Amino acid sequence: MHVSRITSKSILTRSRIPGVDYSVNPYVGCQHGCRYCYAEFMKKYTGHPEPWGTFVDVKENAPQLLDRQLRKARMGLVTLSSVCVPYQPVEQAYEITRRCLEVLLRHPFPWSILTKSPLVLRDMDLLTGVEHSEVGLTVTTDDEDIRRIFEPHAPPIAQRIDALEQLHKHGVKTYAFIGPMLPMNAERLGSALIGKVDSVLLDRMNYPSKTANLYRQHHLEYALRSEYFQSVRETLKRIFEKHGIDVR
Repeated sequence: MHVSRITSKSILTRSRIPGVDYSVNPYVGCQHGCRYCYAEFMKKYTGHPEPWGTFVDVKENAPQLLDRQLRKARMGLVTLSSVCVPYQPVEQAYEITRRCLEVLLRHPFPWSILTKSPLVLRDMDLLTGVEHSEVGLTVTTDDEDIRRIFEPHAPPIAQRIDALEQLHKHGVKTYAFIGPMLPMNAERLGSALIGKVDSVLLDRMNYPSKTANLYRQHHLEYALRSEYFQSVRETLKRIFEKHGIDVR
């Protein structure tokens, strides 16, 4: 893993994600290196010869920049993050995400975190008792064998679900991002999340050819069909709505 320290010119950027006004990406690149990652397009702007998933640029001045930009920005929802995982392993050492959260707490902006890592639990002291905030963990499947194929360097699914449970118990508003919807046992995954989340976001992946080929290599073609996605979506939606969990 190639880790570099860089200085950024901007950290609070306008978002094109529906319902999100701004995004904050404390890092460039991601150590998780998920095989389906849409953010791989960022590589062409980095100058890195290394493959995506093998380098991370640490935006050392992100907290100071964020404070400066928030003072001038119009009110809106801030998400951490849109093209990186804010709690990837390097965060343990550099704490850029934590310092950005400390800045956000000094401003009235609502914010939302999305990560794959239970490292978010380290910052429980910053996450509890905060209005207009939420923490989500990406949970793409219930099957560890599937996770190892598509997300070989990301934390195990059980650790992510446990993190949601711990956050929820401490009064933090939580959500699960089930996207992309990988091959799964929908009944089992849905049941595992009951009592741990306030809402769920379901998202089907737009598959680039390399990801579709990965499905074929592992004889998972059935999960590429629209009928499969429809069935999984309806099963999950039924389970969550039965327990009063909002589904988007």
